[in-house]
Amino acid sequence: MAAPPTDSGGESTLTVVVAFAANALIAAAKTVAAVITGSASMVAEAMHSWADTGNEILLLVANRRARKSPDDAHPLGFGREAYIWSLFAALGLFAVGAGVSITHGIQELAHPQPAGDFGVAYTVLGIAFVLEAISFRQAFKQLRGEAHDAHRDILEHALLTSDPTVRAVFAEDAAALVGLVIAFTGILAHQLTGSPVPDAIGSIAVGVLLGVIAIVLLDRNRRFLVGEPGTPELRAQAIRQLLTYDEVERVTYLRLEFLGPHQLYLVASIDLVGDHAESRVAHTLRALEDRLTTDSAVVRDVVLTLSTPEEPSLTVRSPSRARGDE
Repeated sequence: MAAPPTDSGGESTLTVVVAFAANALIAAAKTVAAVITGSASMVAEAMHSWADTGNEILLLVANRRARKSPDDAHPLGFGREAYIWSLFAALGLFAVGAGVSITHGIQELAHPQPAGDFGVAYTVLGIAFVLEAISFRQAFKQLRGEAHDAHRDILEHALLTSDPTVRAVFAEDAAALVGLVIAFTGILAHQLTGSPVPDAIGSIAVGVLLGVIAIVLLDRNRRFLVGEPGTPELRAQAIRQLLTYDEVERVTYLRLEFLGPHQLYLVASIDLVGDHAESRVAHTLRALEDRLTTDSAVVRDVVLTLSTPEEPSLTVRSPSRARGDE
C-alpha cells in the first residue's frame, strides 16, 4: 500500500509554523493600518489575519496531539485529535474572520465613516501579500509533493488529504491572497470615488470568502471525525496486498477507515489456504496482521477474521495506475 509522504508530520509542522509567523506579523501591521486609515476593508483584513494567527496555534496543537503514541486506554492512537482541533480552527475562522468582517461591513454601509492615509493601507497590503505568498508557497510545495505521489491534482488532493493542517493552511493562505486583492480594490475605489460604499462591500466580500472556506474545512473535518473510509484505490491496494501472501486464498470483506493523518485501520475477512487446526489458524491470522502493519507505513492496526464458504470473493480492477492515500 502507498506510503505516507516522507516525514509528513515534520513538514506539516513547518508549514503551520511558517503560516503562524507570517500571519502574526501581517495581523499586527493590518491593525495599525486599520486604525490609521479607518478603512472597513482593512479592518476586515486585520480580523482575518488575527483569526488565521489563532488558527495556526490550534493547528500546531492538532499536529502535536495527533502524533501521540497509542496507550492501553487508546489502542488506536490519538490521530483523530487532529480533526477536533482543526474543527475548532475552522469555527474560529467562521466566527471571528467571517462574522466580524461581514458585521463591520454592514455597519459601515449603515453608518459610513471617512477614511484617509491610503498610502499606508497600500503599503501594508503589499507587504502582507509578500508574506502570505511565502506562507502559501510552503503549503503549496507540501501539497504538490503529496498530490504527485497520490496521482491527483493539487486542488483534489487539498480536499481529500487526511492531513487537516496542511489543508487548512493551504485554504486559509489562498483565501488571504484573494482577500488582499479584494481589500485593495475596495480601498482604491473608496479613494477614487470618495464613497465608503466600495470599501464596505469589500469588507463584506472578504467575510463571505472566509465563510465559504470555513464551511468547507468544517465539512472535511466532520467527515474524518465520523469515520472517513479509505478511497477505492486504497481498498484495491489493500486487497492486492493481502492476496500476495501465500497463506491467503481470497478476501471476502474489507473495511478501511482513517484514524488520523496518514493513519488507517483495516478490518478484513479472509479465506486461508488449506484446512488447519484452530490453534494454527489463530497464529496464522496474528502473523498476517503483524506483516500487514509492517509492510504498510499507513496501516496502524489490523483485525483479520475468517470468511465463511458462501461469502463471495472481493475482486479488484487491474491496476492502471495506483492512486495513493491521502
